[in-house]
Formats: sequence, structure tokens, C-alpha cells
Amino acid sequence: MRIVPAALKTEVTLECYACGYQQPYKLPHPPCPRCGHDFMEARYNYAAIRSRWPQILETRPSTMWRYRELLPLFDDQYQISMGEGGTPLLPAHNLGMMLGTPNLFIKDERQNPTNSFKDRQAALVISMMKEANVSELVVASTGNVAISYSAYSSHAGIKLWTFLPSLVPPEKMREIAIYGSEVVKVTATYDITKKVAAQFSQHKGIMDDRGIRNIGTREAMKTMAFEVAEQLAEVLGPAKPGVPWRAPDWYIQAVSGGMGPVGFWKGFQELYQMGLVDRIPKMALIQADGCAPMVNSFRKDLPEAEPVTSPDTQVITIATGVPGPAYGYLYKIAKREGGTFESVPDSETFRATHVLAKMEGLSMEPAAAAAFAGLFKLLGKGVIRRDEIIVVCCSGHTFPVEKFLLGPDWVKEVTESDVAGEAPTPKPPTEDLLGALDQLDERVKTIVIMEDNPEAARLLRRILQTRGDFQIAEAHNGREGMALIRRHRPDLILLDMMMPDMDGFAVLDALKADEALRDLPVIVVTAKELTQQERQRLQGQIKMLLQKGSFMDDDLLDDINALLDKV
Repeated sequence: MRIVPAALKTEVTLECYACGYQQPYKLPHPPCPRCGHDFMEARYNYAAIRSRWPQILETRPSTMWRYRELLPLFDDQYQISMGEGGTPLLPAHNLGMMLGTPNLFIKDERQNPTNSFKDRQAALVISMMKEANVSELVVASTGNVAISYSAYSSHAGIKLWTFLPSLVPPEKMREIAIYGSEVVKVTATYDITKKVAAQFSQHKGIMDDRGIRNIGTREAMKTMAFEVAEQLAEVLGPAKPGVPWRAPDWYIQAVSGGMGPVGFWKGFQELYQMGLVDRIPKMALIQADGCAPMVNSFRKDLPEAEPVTSPDTQVITIATGVPGPAYGYLYKIAKREGGTFESVPDSETFRATHVLAKMEGLSMEPAAAAAFAGLFKLLGKGVIRRDEIIVVCCSGHTFPVEKFLLGPDWVKEVTESDVAGEAPTPKPPTEDLLGALDQLDERVKTIVIMEDNPEAARLLRRILQTRGDFQIAEAHNGREGMALIRRHRPDLILLDMMMPDMDGFAVLDALKADEALRDLPVIVVTAKELTQQERQRLQGQIKMLLQKGSFMDDDLLDDINALLDKV
């Protein structure tokens, strides 16, 4: 356990969210004595903290505990830590180039100890339980919370009862059991599972987690905001003189109960109050079409969420039909400061899972992929501008990989007889392992990419590699490209219009002048805003025109496959 140095004495006051009444902090949190409301906010001595931040942070390790003064734990001896927080903010180079979003970043929460952003929550809540001398705890979960709480409660010596809906993958249930937690599988929805857990807690006299109503859950999540503000300043520089950190324009996260965005927003609210950022970002909150109580209610302009009684989505970790108090909180934020709610179908979520794995090398859980599916949709609608600074939360790893993410043909098989030539039917003498692999797909086609930007060429190559067994040749100027075309006689040409030596128009003229090449199909992929005259010049010479930053990988592949089917 690492103890953060030079922490100020923690000063915490509880403030009622409904009426503003303040009272001393203690655990368990009492309801407001004035109005009876049980949603309390933690308030700190921000002036004293600002006088020491951010200089003191330079001496501290990169975990969530570096922000110790703004976390409701009095004594560091109770701190339970396994290195949570300090996760990287990754620039999404390939995806950003594909979408035309140069300032797109991914907050990679998979890097936490149990591969989920819930480790922040578990670390603080379990530490608070230990400080309050709690020895037994009940939690309801769709998987990740129970895994995180199990790991940290094991570390703290606290017995944990976990209640999970039956749709949680058995692999996750087994992982929870490995930590020594009690696993109770409830054959019902998550909302009913929460009720069963609460009844058990009350009957046994065991403290329950209370979800978003537990201050620790929200306070832990705000550390993501602190990290993002620091990390963006490192990459893009401070927002302006005298303001050391930087806020994004948009923060995007898929939501179930909504505690992550509530905590994230509170974190930026505190940073803004202390003058460490110059504004608070807008939030885009994403749900599954089959279970979107927040989205549906926001579209109706309802300040309280209408429940979804029968969730219909395979993304079980965000299938909460009754979101609780978070929606009203987030509704007010969106109305006051901008932001939006959006839903996406499961098919788009699974598509985004593949896109992020193949374009950025990030394997993520469907709940995280839903946030990216929401990004694609909001960019297409123009709600989010492509020149804005965007941070998307990758909330967790896709372990275990759900079976429905991969089709039946996700692996190609080559037998020993294919390699060694032991099959009864004689094979050509040149057939070896590579020959066997080449014969796995009879539709292998040759494509020439003509693109002067090496990164853009690499992106196009990567898109093609992930979706087919294409033979690909690259050229970074027009003359080199024409030489490749004459040598390979490709089935398709991907052509950029702005290249040295010969631009795209000159290449098209050269192809037209050569009787052997004039019928080769060409797709123009360009960042150039073409004039009406230039578009007319392309008519009859190309099969289609794609603007860089306005198409997804599937769009490009659909167009390519449609052309190759005709070849």
C-alpha cells in the first residue's frame, strides 16, 4: 500500500443536494435532517487545496490517490490501493483520421487493476468501509462492480455479498467467486436484483453499497476528470495563461446508473471553482436502444426518468431500466450547460467494438464500445463538431469476449496435410504453407493505394487488412503509382487527389489515355474540398468519391466489395 505524501488534513462537509443544508461528514451518511433527502454532496476547503495544487502533485505517484485532499477519507492508514487510476489518455490517431477528428482522445480505464474504471470506486468505497470498521458489505452488480469490490474487499479483509442478474456471463461470476466473495445469482433483471440485495441487507443487518447514493462512488469517479485535465494540458498545452490544466469540449461515456458522468462533472466543477480549468465540458451520455430510460426521458424533456420495465439489449452491463437519482442530476446539467443523451442499437455497438480493436488495437467491453457508437452517431448528426476536443471513456476490457461478437468463421484452419502435402490428391510442387493460406479465400484481389500522406495510406491499408485478404501495393506520388498500376494491373485503385509529381486528375487522364488501363475501377478518397467544376471533371472517370473524415471503415469496405463483386 502506497501512502501519498504531504496531504493536507481532510476537511469534508456534507451538503444536501435538495435544500443545501450542511452537516459534518460521517459514515454511514445520514439523510438531511431538514428535508429528509438522502443524496448528499461532499464539500472541501477548496481555497486551501488550490494554494498547494498543482505544485504538490508533481511529487506524487500517478494513481487516483494523488488527489488525496479531495477524497473523503480522513486517515491514510485505511487506504486500500492496488495502483488504480493514473490511466493513459490515448490519442486516437487512426480513428481520428478516419472520422476527421484531430483531437480525439481515449481515456483507457482498462489499465486499472481489474481492467475496469470501477476500480476507482472500489478503492475509495472499500477504504471508507475499512475506516468505518465495516466488516461485511452487500453489493448488486452487472459484473464489473462486483469484480472490483471483490478484489479490494479481499485486500481489506471485508466479507462481500454480491448479487448479480443471471445474464451476467458465467466467466465473470467465477472470477468474483475466486476472490472469496459470496455469489448470489438472481434470475431477474438488474433492477429487481438491486431490490433483492437491499432486502437481504436489511434482513441481515449488513451495510449495503447504496450505489450512486454512496458519496464514495461519485467522489472516486471525479478523479478521472482530474487526470483528463492534467493529461490534456500535457498534450495540448494549458487552455490560457494562468489556467494550468485543460478541459475537453466533450466527454462521452455509456451509462447505466450514471454515477461515472456525475462524478466526472463534479470533478470539473471543482477544478473550475479552483481556477485550474477555464470551463466545464459538455457530456454526451450513451445508452442501448433496448434499455434507454435516460435518453427517452430527455427527448421528452422529462426531469425524472420513465423506467424501462423490460430491457431488450445484449449489452447487459448498461441495462438498467430504473436509473435512480442520477438522471435528474444529469438532466439539469445538460439543460444548464449543454450536452446530450443518445442511444445506439446493439449492432452499432458491436460494430464499434470491431472498429476500435482493428483501428486502435483496443479490445473493450461492449459498454465501452457503445460510447464510441454514440460518438459516430453524434458526429454524423453534427451535434459534435469534428474540430472539437473529444474524450471518450473506454470503461473496461472485453474479458471475457462475448460469443456474439465473433461469427462462426473468425478463424481460418490449415491442416498438417495442407502444409506437408499428405492429402490423397496430388498437389502442385509449389504448394506450401503460404500457398495453402492463399487458397483459403478465392476472392483475393489486388488493390493499389495512391496516397502521399503515409499515415493516411497506412490507415487505408489497415482498413483493408482487417476486412479481407487483399494484395495491397502503395505509392506516395503519382508517377510511382502509375508504375505500380502498369506492373500489377490491380482490380481497384484508391486514389488521393493531392499528390506530388502527378495529382489525381493527371493520374486519371493517364489511365484514360491507356486502353489497357482505362476501365480499371477507381475510388477517390480525398481531403480536398472539390469545386463543382472538379466534380464534373471526375464524372465518368471514377466509381465513387469519398471525403476523408466522413466515412467509417465499413462504408469503405462495403463500397470496395460492391465493386469487386462486379470485377
